[in-house]
Amino acid sequence: MRSEEIMETFWDNLQTVWGFVSGHLILWNMLFAIIIVFFERKEPRSVWAWLLLLYFIPFLGFLFYLLLGTDMHKRKMFRMKEVEDRLNEEVRGQEYRLLNRRSGEKDEEIDRYSDLIMYNLESSGAMLTGDNDIKIYTDGNAKFDALIEDMRQAREFIHMEYYIIKNDVLFQRIIEVLKEKAAEGVEVRILFDSMGCRTVKNKFWRQLNSWGIQTAEFFPALLGRLQLRINYRNHRKIVVIDNKVGYVGGFNVGKEYLGLDERFGYWRDTHLRIVGGAVFGLQLRFILDWNYASEQNLFTAGHYLEEVKAYSGKGCKVQIVSSGPDNTQKQIRDNYLQLIHKAKRRISIQTPYFIPDESMMSALIIAIRSGVEVRVMIPCKPDHPFVYWATYSYIGDLVMAGASCYTYDNGFLHGKGLVVDDEVFCYGTANMDIRSFSLNFEVNAVVYDADKAREMTALFEQDLEHCSQVTRESYASRNLKIRVKEQICRLLSPLL
Repeated sequence: MRSEEIMETFWDNLQTVWGFVSGHLILWNMLFAIIIVFFERKEPRSVWAWLLLLYFIPFLGFLFYLLLGTDMHKRKMFRMKEVEDRLNEEVRGQEYRLLNRRSGEKDEEIDRYSDLIMYNLESSGAMLTGDNDIKIYTDGNAKFDALIEDMRQAREFIHMEYYIIKNDVLFQRIIEVLKEKAAEGVEVRILFDSMGCRTVKNKFWRQLNSWGIQTAEFFPALLGRLQLRINYRNHRKIVVIDNKVGYVGGFNVGKEYLGLDERFGYWRDTHLRIVGGAVFGLQLRFILDWNYASEQNLFTAGHYLEEVKAYSGKGCKVQIVSSGPDNTQKQIRDNYLQLIHKAKRRISIQTPYFIPDESMMSALIIAIRSGVEVRVMIPCKPDHPFVYWATYSYIGDLVMAGASCYTYDNGFLHGKGLVVDDEVFCYGTANMDIRSFSLNFEVNAVVYDADKAREMTALFEQDLEHCSQVTRESYASRNLKIRVKEQICRLLSPLL
């Protein structure tokens, strides 16, 4: 058969298939709608958003749903059977002491937030440790200088987990140290997210393996490119070194996080360096993620979860909390909510993306109307335009309700968290948006320490010097183009 006849036959068959599909669009849409509404337990506004997309883009809308909207809550991805007995014993002991107020001398920080501490213990086994030294980094150069120096001191292992790793000037600095440590016999592991590291070639990871650096990919792409779980991202940023020091926060690995990308300018973020018992929580989180992605089991080697050396000075009380789409509990969202509800004087929020769910928005408005000062800071420029304009829409609602809202003008703001009443703060990898609450794998530190909370508030107020306030007048005067952007992006916000 000639090539012309083959092509003609192919197009005839394609037209026949398309004719069948298009001729039954109403039936297909009804079938897909039934699947979305009745077989996936989603929030109502998320269901309506998907149905709207299905209505306007028949058939293709459902393909988008398969890639972006399928529910993972029924899957229990991370298991820790080998250490559950030990952890349960310690968690139950902390719960008993809280319930019976046998935590020693009276501690106002513990007493006031005992219900939140209990919630974290009961829902996720997040143990409270009180022996931590915390250093707050807001500048990428300072953070990575400290991290690289800590890596140089490693004697047993270096565990790294990042959403984005770019093979550029920053990672080359890190790699030089990791190569040296691996050659010395230090175990080095790097866990990266497939979607966040999609620009890095597989041969680069193989090169690291040849140097003795172990790597694992979270949700790898099919055939190297096709991302079937594009909507579920491991957004965590964790480093643990020898069970002595841990890092958690907003910085990924790339030159833009050092302020070397002209598109963003200066990069303002928030990262915590922790020495003390809370490092155990970060190590446990890393091991669970590594075991899943690599199909290894680090729990069988007991030294990875040995007792963490306590900080010898006056320590901060910390819980490490994590959340992800494999769990029906929105752990980090619930921590944000509880802290907002408990605020008496002031709430200071920083986030690059502000797309709250209904419970978060209601809590903030109730706080405002109860006389609590609510301050929210977002970037002045978008890195994801759809998300930015949805963010601006919700910021407008808060401004009209009486909140003080600001755009950070000195580059790009990427810090994620809140401070309440100069007593407690919750910072880490989770944005104040539906994606971080429900779809991404995230990790935050809840720090119950007035001195550190005041330090975090002082940093917020330093940032105010580089901000413009979004007033009721400026928001009401925005032009028609911005209003249209806001409405469209807000309508799609459950899908962003």
